[in-house]
Amino acid sequence: MKIHPTAVIDPKVVLAPDVEIGPFCVIGAGVAIGARTVLGPHVHVTGQTTIGDDCRIYTGAALGEPPQDVKYRGETSYLRIGNRNIIREYVTIHLAVGEGNATILGDDNMLMAYCHVGHNCVLGNNVCMANYVGISGCCQIDDRVTLGGMAGIHQNVHIGRLTMVGGYSKVTGDVPPFTMVDGRPARSYGLNTVGLRRAGFSTELRNYLKQAFRILLHEHRNLSEALDAARAELPPLPEVQEFLQFIERSRLSGRHLEMRH
Repeated sequence: MKIHPTAVIDPKVVLAPDVEIGPFCVIGAGVAIGARTVLGPHVHVTGQTTIGDDCRIYTGAALGEPPQDVKYRGETSYLRIGNRNIIREYVTIHLAVGEGNATILGDDNMLMAYCHVGHNCVLGNNVCMANYVGISGCCQIDDRVTLGGMAGIHQNVHIGRLTMVGGYSKVTGDVPPFTMVDGRPARSYGLNTVGLRRAGFSTELRNYLKQAFRILLHEHRNLSEALDAARAELPPLPEVQEFLQFIERSRLSGRHLEMRH
């Protein structure tokens, strides 16, 4: 174990034998850090925070601080960070609000410098957040989402799988999977074709998803009628169903959808 002599580590911290801790790090009681994870200089980890294996955490990151929410009253909550995450300079990720609740970051994510993940957020795997992205509390970001630099995500937003959010966008509503949104306020611009192709989606499947998008956005029907038409016209492929079910769940829950065009 390589621990710089200037690091301040509470005796109750649980460290894997091959963790590396850089100069002037501060690690509080309740923290556990997994195998081969490396903390750069001036990293601060506190609260009931668990960090998985093979993570790289860079200068000045602050993980597990109390949430920025006036409802928080010091209850026990958690931050759980998975494996192989890259957390760059001065990223902040906060504990959850509510007894026993957790803010969760999955595996293989890249959070570039100065990003923020608020309380009670759940991020999946292979999420890429460019510099200065801010995610407000209680958001869900599904697998393989890309968030462009300085994008702002409103609280309680759900962003579906393999979505691309353009830089400097203002996202105030749910974003269906496989799509691209951009702007202030964000608007839908079609499928994330490049991302889908890189993910191995066939030309045929991409065409079916394009048809679903066209039916929902370009034809003059209300959302309920458009969903019925899409199910009638398109084959019940899992990805098509994922797209339609996401929109239906958002509609039934009364959530706003970023489906303007």
